[in-house]
Parts: sequence; structure tokens; C-alpha cells
Amino acid sequence: MSIYDLECETIQGEVVSLSKYKGDVLLIVNTATGCGFAPQLRGLEQLHQKYEQAGLRVLAFPCSQFANQELDDNSKIAETCEVQFGVSYPLFAKIDVKGDQMHPLFRKLTEEAPGVLGSKAIKWNFTKFLVDRNGKVVERFASATEPVRLEQSIEKLL
Repeated sequence: MSIYDLECETIQGEVVSLSKYKGDVLLIVNTATGCGFAPQLRGLEQLHQKYEQAGLRVLAFPCSQFANQELDDNSKIAETCEVQFGVSYPLFAKIDVKGDQMHPLFRKLTEEAPGVLGSKAIKWNFTKFLVDRNGKVVERFASATEPVRLEQSIEKLL
């Protein structure tokens, strides 16, 4: 199964196929607006602005599985991301990124790009996955990795 075979719900409630991003470089991130790493939303926006024309797509997936740091309502999440952090890249509906209800996208991402010592589990908000233009997950970045530090990896794929 390819990443492009999966569907996700946007924050507005529309179901979209990830095949719409075929040929793009993807930076997929589990986010939480109440997390201490939430300022990274601005850094992700800067990457989006800098590399969108070259084919980078930042895709944010809100999650509340780590210390319940995400709002309950998707419309409030969208508003917070836009007003407080200037987010203009695609936001998706709140999902689970671990456990029994883990979204198939994050199941695939964690299988293809394990973390430290081969661990597949996502340990916190703002784990980042870089996917090449062919849908291959090529790199995983820890929560504490600032978006600006991803530029070299992104440029290699663009």
C-alpha cells in the first residue's frame, strides 16, 4: 500500500485522497496548539512559504494524545492555527497517531521511518516525517527539531 492510497479528513470535514499530493515532497507533522512546541507552527509556515513553489507541502495533523494539548473542536483548532500562528498550509481533522485508533497514515509513517533505537511509537507532539516525491518516507525528526533545521533535507528532495 502506498501513502497515496490513503484518505484523510481535512479540518473542514472534507475527505481527500493523499494522491492529490503525488509528485510533491511532503512534510507531515502531528501538532497540538497547546503544546510547548506549538511555536513550531510558525516555523512550519516559514518552510511552507519558502518551498511551496518548489513542491513542498506541509500537512498538519492535530492530535490530543499527549497530555491532552489540543482543542476538542476542529474549527477552534483551525482558528487558533490561523490567528495565533499564521498557518496557511493544509490542516487536517484531529486524529490519533498511536494506539488502537491510530490513523493508517501514521501507522505507515511510523513503520517506514522508526525513531530512536528503532522505536515505531510517536512519543510526543510535533514528530515530523519527510516524504519524497514518490511517496517514500525518507526521514523522521524528533519533536524538539526546529523546522528550520529541516531545510537541508527538504532541499535534497526538491
